[in-house]
Amino acid sequence: MKLALLTDQEILAIVNPMMDNLMAGSTAINHAQHTQDFTERAKAIVTPEHLAYVCKDYQAKWGFFTHREFVAIFRRPASIAVIWKQFCSQQVGEFVAEIVVVEKDGHYLIDHAMVF
Repeated sequence: MKLALLTDQEILAIVNPMMDNLMAGSTAINHAQHTQDFTERAKAIVTPEHLAYVCKDYQAKWGFFTHREFVAIFRRPASIAVIWKQFCSQQVGEFVAEIVVVEKDGHYLIDHAMVF
């Protein structure tokens, strides 16, 4: 089913478990877990070495990801972007967590993810 046609609740039911897994993999610096739902394009960018470097850097500065709060879904012809407020254990304030999800061969996959 085309992602852009789904309700917010249907989209969140798909993407929240994906984001939970991605965040858990990031916290554990577990490449296989972190990239489990990635497209091949995204996997090519996030190598095990790159993930380890990025995770060690943000964990030293921000601590670990704690809770997040849904903000918005942006619907596009071929993808959706989901934005959350992200909170971290060693920083006061709000970060932005985002993923871009596409549908490929009947599967929903993360094509981009970032916290800033």
